[in-house]
Amino acid sequence: ATLTLGDSFKITNIAVIESKEGKNFVSMPRFKTNERTDKNEAVYKDIANPITKEFRQELYDTILELYEDMEDKGKTENSKAAENAEEPEFTVKVTPFEREGSNILGLVRVYFEDSFVVGNINILKGKEKEFVAMPSHKIGKIEQGKAVYQDVCFPVTKVFREKLYQSIHDEYQQEKEKLVKSGRDLMQAQGGHMRNQPERETPFR
Repeated sequence: ATLTLGDSFKITNIAVIESKEGKNFVSMPRFKTNERTDKNEAVYKDIANPITKEFRQELYDTILELYEDMEDKGKTENSKAAENAEEPEFTVKVTPFEREGSNILGLVRVYFEDSFVVGNINILKGKEKEFVAMPSHKIGKIEQGKAVYQDVCFPVTKVFREKLYQSIHDEYQQEKEKLVKSGRDLMQAQGGHMRNQPERETPFR
């Protein structure tokens, strides 16, 4: 299944899965982490998912209803559009990230209407400037010896993409400035503390 928020942002790779008991359920797109369970099994985490009980219920019920209607009528595809869909309001949370050997500069989460969150978005260091990389998955094709990836979640329109990416960039710069300021304040506090200490005799004096 594919979910489009206000004709502006698309989430793909949503799956309808049949459980061992024969009951269908919705599985949101996930990615495999480096973590392992106590049974040495791979740990997966959601890329995007509803964050309120009400929206989760509405979304999952709609997907399952569309799927069952498609099956009953022998369709190959089914869809439902919301009335008067508007561009979704969103907020951005960015955590600056620096690690030696990594080109990741920041980790991003986008909250839509306080009901849905998309994570696993990265700010990457490019040759000339940083850029936003949406969550993606390998599609199995190899071009010129390199794996080809496809975005799982992404802006649909140019206008919304520019608006979203600019918000991410602005938030990243603000968070970086906060980190620099807090580091500077800490150094000044430690320096001031050291200057206020009385001189002590050392064995080398």
